[in-house]
Amino acid sequence: MTDTLTEPRLAAETTLGQVQLTITDLGRSLDFYERALGLVAERPTDGSVLLGGAARWPPLLSLTADPAAPPRNPSNTGLYHFAILVPSRLDLAAALVRLARAGWRLDGAADHLVSEALYLSDPDGNGIEIYRDRPRDEWPHDRDGALQMATLPLDLDALVGELPQADTAALVQAPMPAGTRIGHVHLQVSELARTEAFYSGVIGFDVMVRAYPGALFVAAGGYHHHLGLNTWHSRGGHSPTPGSVGLRAFELRLPDQRSLDALLTRIEAAGVSTEAAAEDATLVRDPSGNGLLLTL
Repeated sequence: MTDTLTEPRLAAETTLGQVQLTITDLGRSLDFYERALGLVAERPTDGSVLLGGAARWPPLLSLTADPAAPPRNPSNTGLYHFAILVPSRLDLAAALVRLARAGWRLDGAADHLVSEALYLSDPDGNGIEIYRDRPRDEWPHDRDGALQMATLPLDLDALVGELPQADTAALVQAPMPAGTRIGHVHLQVSELARTEAFYSGVIGFDVMVRAYPGALFVAAGGYHHHLGLNTWHSRGGHSPTPGSVGLRAFELRLPDQRSLDALLTRIEAAGVSTEAAAEDATLVRDPSGNGLLLTL
């Protein structure tokens, strides 16, 4: 019989949910997220602001403003970027033109073989990726069956060429479409061995890609990655000062109560501390201090 404590696996239907951020200037951030990204804001009663696509629910982001928040330190652990997955290449083209018309500069763009991606930062320096997946049957594998990813130039002119001339204005002015979601989160961590032991050995993600020096990519259900984990700027680094600009936590959504209970059992057996959080979620922190909200 397989010992689920030594060989954990997350349910294939596991996904990521809301990413929670601390920012400094709510008006400035809302202008960016609504005008440049095409998200729609709602204001719950707890003082945060929720942002989603055209469907509005579930929200992709939660923003909490603190004008006194210490700035993000690039050498600390924390958020490298969160990644917004759009349903199609046409939607990615619309996102690119929307950013250009808002006067927002890209930090980069790449073809990763499994996906095509745009990179940028919000006004507080929080990293963002907007991407579309290629169909899974087009993802390349080596002769041993290992998934292949790369960072190649993305032809932005060809991407914009996806837009039908007559409908460009409507596509760009509309919110991000229904079906837009958080596809993955990429974290800065202090070192990889303990990080892998936590995310693979305890949480139950499968390691998908090891080919990038100083980085690891893990996922559930054969996805290319739900989490990127790197030490490129943060090797041996410390957690941010509490309340700093950046990641507060991100949601890991389990498909059913049985899967969530199994995960909580593994976490308890590993001696990892947990705490109750709002809306029936459990907060756990990885070895670098990054917060995961475990929920349904």
